[in-house]
Amino acid sequence: MSTVLVVDGANVVGARPDGWWKDRAGAARRLHEALLVADLPHDRIVLVLEGQAKGGVRPGRDAHVQTVHAPKDGDAAIVGAVREALEKGDRVTLVTADRMLQARCGGATALGPSWLLDQI
Repeated sequence: MSTVLVVDGANVVGARPDGWWKDRAGAARRLHEALLVADLPHDRIVLVLEGQAKGGVRPGRDAHVQTVHAPKDGDAAIVGAVREALEKGDRVTLVTADRMLQARCGGATALGPSWLLDQI
């Protein structure tokens, strides 16, 4: 069984008022770079990006971080990533403060953005 961390990129970036709204692509790139070097207790990280943030990181895998570009809304892509991992038998942790999204991702442990920001 693998451990998978699914990250709601927009929610995590939006949790820190550091001017991210001026450069969404740059904020996504900084989050991706931090995830690449972070010492997290997960085998794989799935970073879901939407909108302008997608311009900061190409989709695909870099080491243990897989970046997913949401075709429309990020929530649907996040639910899909969580379900896919759960169906494989993985243990999944979702990072988001969105309670409705947490409810849609039953079976995953939910942690808030502050937990991840403290780790990276």
